[in-house]
Amino acid sequence: MPGRAIRTTARMAFLVCGLTSLVTGVPYVMLQGAELPVQSEWVIFAVALALVGVFSVTVAVLPRSWIAKACKKDRDDEQLFSAPLKLLSVFAAIFYVLALVAYRAPHRWNLDPQLMLALCPMYFVRMTFDPSLVATFFLLAPMNAAVYGALGTTLGYAWLAFRRRTSSPPDSRIRDKRWFSHP
Repeated sequence: MPGRAIRTTARMAFLVCGLTSLVTGVPYVMLQGAELPVQSEWVIFAVALALVGVFSVTVAVLPRSWIAKACKKDRDDEQLFSAPLKLLSVFAAIFYVLALVAYRAPHRWNLDPQLMLALCPMYFVRMTFDPSLVATFFLLAPMNAAVYGALGTTLGYAWLAFRRRTSSPPDSRIRDKRWFSHP
């Protein structure tokens, strides 16, 4: 039962974070960089947000066996959903706090807009007007956390797919050899 709860929670989190990443990229595409208060490479942000969002949504809806095959894991392996979910949680927590600092920072700090757009995709909202404290806590910072949660999902599955497989413990190989060596 705990495995099913983790899989369901992970799939819902992947879907929400992926969709938020896609929605966050919409203003960049609609404005095409022209209306941004600072000259930026808006295409890079839009493409990155779209790729991460599409991957996260795809992983949320793909069958478990396909994900397991791509990650070279057993379909019942608990790491198949728990490892990316842990990375999603860590990234979301870190970037939620970072967004709170960025959105609430005084203007005299003169934060670099290019860096802030990369770290907080909705930072252009703060560059055009000062959002309220409520909007920062309940809209902008959670959106930032969700976007980077989707990035955590992507990196979690990349880690599962590309890491070296560890061999089975030596005692199990010896036991298997003894089993097959006797007639």
